[in-house]
Amino acid sequence: MDDDVIVFRYTRANAIRDGVLIDVTETAREAGFRIPVAITAAAWARCVTVPEGVTGQDERGRLWDVLWMLYFAIRKSPGGSELRYYLHVRNSDEEAVPPLVELKAVCGPGDDAEPVITIMLPEED
Repeated sequence: MDDDVIVFRYTRANAIRDGVLIDVTETAREAGFRIPVAITAAAWARCVTVPEGVTGQDERGRLWDVLWMLYFAIRKSPGGSELRYYLHVRNSDEEAVPPLVELKAVCGPGDDAEPVITIMLPEED
């Protein structure tokens, strides 16, 4: 195995640089996380980006909701490296209860084998 040649390696840093992942570690630390956290661009688009015409919402507050709900889901979780959790995401100004969105959080090794969390849509890897 020591003689294996790596032809190409797409790292977490590459994904953050390319915009495939968005590093939210700074806000996550404010929410109580102790390890780096990133969210996929698809999950960001669904849960953090404020759709045009929606009032009373901002990205910082929506990101806080995504992180805070994950924080509490982790605290209630029996453990494991993958966790699915849900939150209501308001994407219109309708008075009804916003739809429930499922997210998946995976804790795994970062580029240097350090623990990191990635928040994504359930169908993402």
